[in-house]
Amino acid sequence: MKDVFEAIRSRSSTRGYTDEKLTAEELEAILRAGLEAPTAANRQEIRFTVLSKDSPALKLVREAFEEELEKTPENSFYYGAPTVVILSAPAAFAWSPVDAGIAVQNMALAAEGLGLGSLIIGCIRRCMEGKRAEELAKALRFEDGFVYQVAIAVGHKATEKAPHTYRRDDQVTIL
Repeated sequence: MKDVFEAIRSRSSTRGYTDEKLTAEELEAILRAGLEAPTAANRQEIRFTVLSKDSPALKLVREAFEEELEKTPENSFYYGAPTVVILSAPAAFAWSPVDAGIAVQNMALAAEGLGLGSLIIGCIRRCMEGKRAEELAKALRFEDGFVYQVAIAVGHKATEKAPHTYRRDDQVTIL
């Protein structure tokens, strides 16, 4: 298992997965990483909906995504990952987006530490808030008042991608 700094340095978005499913232990470790993320005022308001790639609910999300795009994307939004986790939270709580972001990053780093690939998914927001929002929320069993925040695809890597580079001088100001 990688240490946290190595996981941060080596992680990149995975856009191709094998058909191998996550083990129960791998899934539990990733979920625990999300659950252990800090939340504003320790509200612990983030909910995690786990979907297998053959889940009827995931199929509905994909259909709504494709309708919003008005085309069929080559690999859809989860690139064939065997597991997708959708994070939802109360729409009325101002810190839910931040808390969900922290949780999903914990999950991505946990996946990397386990030697798995992951892809943080924001691109389905439009369909999750669009004309089929109620239908999708019901299919995903969101609690009343809860809305989509972010998602993550996780699985065994079928492709490799170098981690992104950064421009420290352009991105950091020290006062």
